[in-house]
Amino acid sequence: MMTRTEIDFSKARNKAFINEIQHFLNPEEAKMISFGQIKGILKPTSQHYVGMKTIPINEIVGSEGRYKDFDNRFFPKNSFLKERWERVDDAVIKDVILPPIKVYELGGLYFVRDGNHRVSVAKSKGVEFIDADVITLESEIKLKATRNLPEMIKEIINYEKRNFYSETMFGDITEYWDLDFSSAGQYDKIYNHILTHKYFMNQQIPNEIPIQEAIKSWFDSVYMPVIKAIERNNVMKHFKHNTKSDLYLWIIHTYDDLKKKFGKADLDEVVEDMKEDKKTKKLPAFFSKLLSGIKIIINRKK
Repeated sequence: MMTRTEIDFSKARNKAFINEIQHFLNPEEAKMISFGQIKGILKPTSQHYVGMKTIPINEIVGSEGRYKDFDNRFFPKNSFLKERWERVDDAVIKDVILPPIKVYELGGLYFVRDGNHRVSVAKSKGVEFIDADVITLESEIKLKATRNLPEMIKEIINYEKRNFYSETMFGDITEYWDLDFSSAGQYDKIYNHILTHKYFMNQQIPNEIPIQEAIKSWFDSVYMPVIKAIERNNVMKHFKHNTKSDLYLWIIHTYDDLKKKFGKADLDEVVEDMKEDKKTKKLPAFFSKLLSGIKIIINRKK
């Protein structure tokens, strides 16, 4: 006959299994969020020790080191967790006072440093609050308590877009509101592209041009020609999970690499050389069409 703790673990383990099956086509949605990955995206400026406080369990969304052992709802994914999980469960059943868990707070949410099993048991029992020792990492963005990494990254991207459009007035200057990305951290790259474009524009005139003028020039003479080439060659059907702006960054990066390799060679000659290069045969067949679409960029810069 199964003990109370064995029954509790079995129920929790089954919930993790069912969750995995329900997200069979999108397994990332059932995975716990890694603190290290979110920290790498948000790049907090500093951290400080807060101390002990009672925090809502539904705001604990990830883990520093055990994110592979539990699912996105903190149910145990592996049977090797059984012994320790049951010890914690037994202590809770017997009203034993457990030490506070240790967490990082980032973007208004919590990530477990130590105490993953305690959080798992508490969640399985419907507990709403738990005592925690908190270290806060400073970040401008405040996140919602999402259950999975794709949702959190989408929220971060939306924040970055709002921030970029607000600080640069990009939409008002270009009347273009579809500068979208599928991964975080890309708007900083776009801004660097604009600053580089501004630098080269300033080489041609004695006076410093305003950033607004550089944004409009970059948009018209660099960004949109690439986007039109993408649309003209119907490339997006090959990248259903990406955006046109994703491809813009990839194309420009690849073009810069080719320019370093071939110097000032004619773009058509570069495409012919690519066909003979064994390495370029690994590229998608449609890439040559994209390169021809970039030719307009080169001509406008001459």
